[in-house]
Amino acid sequence: MCKDCGCGSGGTGYRINGKTPAELHGHAHDHDHPHDHDHDHHDHDHSHEHSHDHGHAHDHGHHHHVHAAPLAAVHQPGVDGERVIRIERDILARNNDAARQNRARLAATGTLALNLMSSPGSGKTTLLVRAIEDLKAKFPIAVIEGDQQTDNDAERIRATGARAVQINTGKGCHLEAGMVGAALDDIRSEPGGLLFIENVGNLVCPAGFDLGEAHKVVVLSVTEGEDKPLKYPDMFAVADLLLLNKADLLPHLRFDVGKCLAAALRVNPHLQTLVVSAETGEGMAAFYAWIEARAALSRAAAVVRA
Repeated sequence: MCKDCGCGSGGTGYRINGKTPAELHGHAHDHDHPHDHDHDHHDHDHSHEHSHDHGHAHDHGHHHHVHAAPLAAVHQPGVDGERVIRIERDILARNNDAARQNRARLAATGTLALNLMSSPGSGKTTLLVRAIEDLKAKFPIAVIEGDQQTDNDAERIRATGARAVQINTGKGCHLEAGMVGAALDDIRSEPGGLLFIENVGNLVCPAGFDLGEAHKVVVLSVTEGEDKPLKYPDMFAVADLLLLNKADLLPHLRFDVGKCLAAALRVNPHLQTLVVSAETGEGMAAFYAWIEARAALSRAAAVVRA
């Protein structure tokens, strides 16, 4: 059960490239092991630039600590509140333990993992396709695709030549760390590479689940409305970067870019923002520079650990 919306979850009903975890491993093995839960990203000590569409950048360094959102009071018919809270805590504990394992595994190989989150239709996959085409000469790139059904997005990624694993969550509204761990077994990303995790389209639940990524990136399209950061604050509060996508459509819309970015920064003053268009390429160079700077840090840290 998802702690935010109460949908069926718990990391057992998913499929990776059409196979259940039991079929992948020859037995039931869920990669989630319940332990005490300590949900923080204390390894996010970084300095970065704060870019806006008006062309100014603000440098500021900080320790970025991301904590899980408060447990939602999800009411299930016939289930008492105390048991619901216990189930929610168990889900988070298992997820956070698996996320720590994923993070350690990716850090050991110097792989930069980015968790892309958005509502359906924001242009995440189109943005990824363009980024892969532009960056594949510089990095080994792999993608984990999350959708409730179909492998349509994974096929679009594979057409670029990048490796892709499709996770179908069934009725689940978000990816979980155990699912990503199982996908890592299958994808075997190369050292020093990029791993893009395209989460299930949803502006609520993915915000509460650490996958072991280095950074969370929220994608918002200008067709969705400038008030989305205030309507769905948790998503923007946990993100490191906001990509305001489909900028090529701005001449045809009543959308106040400044108002939208101000709302996002009101929720998360440390959020970096870029206005981009996956169609025209506007702003994508700045996104690539952001990626390259963090990929260099990941590779350097892996060398130190070795």
